[in-house]
Amino acid sequence: MTTAARKAALPAGLTRAQLLELYYWMRLTRSLEEKLVALYRQTKVVGGLFRSLGQEADAVGSAFALDRTKGDILSPLIRNLGSMLVQGATPIEVLRQYMAKADSPTRGRELNIHFNDLARGYLGQISHLGDMVTVMCGVALSFKIRKEPRVGLVYIGDGAMSTGAFHEGINFAAVQRLPLVIVAENNGYAYSTPIHKQTAVKFLVEKAAGYGVAGDQADGNDVLAVYEVTKRAVDRARSGGGVTLVELITYRRKGHAEHDNQGYVPKEEIEAWEARDPIDRYLRQLETSGWASRADLSAIDARVTSEIDAAVAQCENEPFPAPATALDGVLASAPAADLEWYRSL
Repeated sequence: MTTAARKAALPAGLTRAQLLELYYWMRLTRSLEEKLVALYRQTKVVGGLFRSLGQEADAVGSAFALDRTKGDILSPLIRNLGSMLVQGATPIEVLRQYMAKADSPTRGRELNIHFNDLARGYLGQISHLGDMVTVMCGVALSFKIRKEPRVGLVYIGDGAMSTGAFHEGINFAAVQRLPLVIVAENNGYAYSTPIHKQTAVKFLVEKAAGYGVAGDQADGNDVLAVYEVTKRAVDRARSGGGVTLVELITYRRKGHAEHDNQGYVPKEEIEAWEARDPIDRYLRQLETSGWASRADLSAIDARVTSEIDAAVAQCENEPFPAPATALDGVLASAPAADLEWYRSL
């Protein structure tokens, strides 16, 4: 390690421990998804599997800018597993959820990351087509009405920014000056539609001016840049400055889901973005700046492997929900016993 590296200033007001924590969350996200791929290929995952390969920095860096001690809440999309892990979701919950286990957060009724825990600060999506912007407007409005120093953060993809729900939500949030951060993930494709075929703006952040809100942009594959741009937006929202539209430039290196072979994407495009891999970049930055040693990083890798292996061992053979429990928690009270479609336990 060089003298210059040893003297590199810590960035963005973060401590060395926090820098290592950012690496842990990104590594945990990727390794957990890799394990899910293996389980998917063994037909142990129920339903679809959505990877965030290449987008780990934008989910982790943005969520890390929130303050859980103040009660901040985020609403993730299907490629924002990392944000939920930062907020307190655990690998075993995610594994159980994807495998539809009886002890999953939704008791097998929902899949992938469609689950909530408001106490830990995440509100599961009901749709990825812009609707969570309006839902999070309501959440942020409740913060404002109760005069709570809390901030809401919602993710939206480039395709969903062309929907009416996005327009209605950001317009309402702008007029009401809500404590809300809208993170627009520009990953190049809305399923198989390239961004230039569904919006005329060059950058999504340009849309902020049309609503009279602050706009900011960062390299979504640089976790520190993501943290800094989101932290500015969070601080602005908490101080009464209203909404910020944050655009993160990133790339989806896998298809929409595991069933999508991504044949509509040029191979050289994927290879170019692979060279900008967010975890590889951050690893180099940590070492060359002297913020972490190889031993530090190897210890984190070992911790991640151990945690995921333990979670898989615990839940892989757990039971599915009993069919008789299908209506538990659905009805406010049990219907009349003579209804043919209902069977009580």
